[in-house]
Parts: sequence; structure tokens; C-alpha cells
Amino acid sequence: MDLAFTDRVGGVSAAPFAELNLAVEGDDDPGSRQRNLELLLADFAPGDRVADLLQVHGREVVTVGERPAAERPRADALVTDSPGVVLVVRAADCVPVLLADPVAGVVGAAHAGRPGLVAGVVPAVVSRMRELGARRIEAWVGPHVCGGCYEVPEQMRDEVAAVVPESRATTTWGTPALDVGAGVVAQLRGEDVVAHDVSRCTRESPDLFSYRRDGRAAGRLAGVVRRRA
Repeated sequence: MDLAFTDRVGGVSAAPFAELNLAVEGDDDPGSRQRNLELLLADFAPGDRVADLLQVHGREVVTVGERPAAERPRADALVTDSPGVVLVVRAADCVPVLLADPVAGVVGAAHAGRPGLVAGVVPAVVSRMRELGARRIEAWVGPHVCGGCYEVPEQMRDEVAAVVPESRATTTWGTPALDVGAGVVAQLRGEDVVAHDVSRCTRESPDLFSYRRDGRAAGRLAGVVRRRA
């Protein structure tokens, strides 16, 4: 198994999307975005096939076979037991989650924003991996906006926390907030998944993309995972 989370260093996109913008859509040059993906794959898994998504902030999980679909499905998680397939999820404040059971040979990837957390995309991807035979799943929680920076209206915080209590947070300046990453970790552990939080705050880290910080000028980072061929 191999997995990684990207930062914004090492691509070809010009400012304000410099450099390694891996967004599917947006105002950045499409050719630059495609070249960035090619550079990532050449470094991470040369020759492997790619499976990614049009992310929609839901809980839909796609099972990927040996030949990923030519068109990106509308979903927020992917799983596969096929070797030589790279699963890709993208984020710019939401939580990218990579999962693996090396013994069973099953990997997964999920994009969990506030709506996806509430909808249950994390339990859904764990369940799908278990359908493929995974039993001892580990997960890695990647860069996302932290609870100290993710300010939301009090009513929104209360509604999300009613579903996932661990997501309740307060900003560093004292206003209502959400910690989606903490909620994701809690859901993983509730599913008996070993969770490794390797995150940094996207809003606080200039070498990461953040929609909260940069708005439409924000690119996207990626989480990638594969079962080796």
C-alpha cells in the first residue's frame, strides 16, 4: 500500500493557484491542472490507472474495478481491491481521509466536509471496504481547516454537533465553530478503525490550499492511495 497527501509545492500552476493545484474545476488553466496531476502520478505511481470523483458533499461510495470509469462519478468516496489503481480525493479545507487494510488488499479514500460528516460518508466507506473483505482497517486523516479557524453560525454548529458531538468547537477568537476533523476521527474510531491524525490546518498553513483563506483563488490538494500492482 502507498498513500500520500499533497501540498501546493512542485506543480506548474501560476499565481494565485501556485503551484500544485489538483482541482478538477475552477479558474486555473485546465492544461496546468492536468499537468499537475500527471506530475503527481509520475512521482507517486507511474503507470497506474486513476480513479477520482466529482465530489458532491454526500455519502455515496464508488467501488472501483481494474478499469476505472472514463467519466468521473458524482460521489465522495472510493474503494478498491484492485492493484495498480490510484484513488484520488481533493480538498481545500474539507477532510481528506485515506484508508487501507494491507492484509486484505483493500484501500479507500473519502472527502468529508461538514455535509458529508453529517451524512455519514466515513461509516459508509468503512462499510464498503468491509464488504470487499477488509477487517483491520487503518485510516489517515489529512490536512483540513481546524476547529480553531472554522467559524460557523451557532445554529449550524449545534445542528452538526447533535449528530457528531465531537465536532463542536470554538474559534481562537471565541465564536462558534466546527472541528470536522475531530468528528471524522470520532466516527472512524466508532467503526473500530485505527485513526492516524496527520493533519495540519489548511487556513493557517501557506503551503496548503484553503478556500476559507483564499476564496475562489484557492486550488485543491489531494489525498492518494493505492494497492501496489
